[in-house]
Amino acid sequence: MHIDWAALGQVFGVSLVVTVGLVGIFTLGIMGTAPRTGGSADAAAGTGALARSGAYACFALCAAAVGYGIYLIVA
Repeated sequence: MHIDWAALGQVFGVSLVVTVGLVGIFTLGIMGTAPRTGGSADAAAGTGALARSGAYACFALCAAAVGYGIYLIVA
């Protein structure tokens, strides 16, 4: 039995980077949906809508990455 250590290291590195990136994007989505405190109401309304839109984009990206992973497993 021969183990290709270079391929194993490559899979480990890619999976580590993708996992950390996906968790970071999901964290940005959570932070975008969190209620804002402090500041004026006008400024909070403008940045709140932008933050919520960005959060939804982050969640969509996470869902797309999970869907692609499932596609790779099934195909």
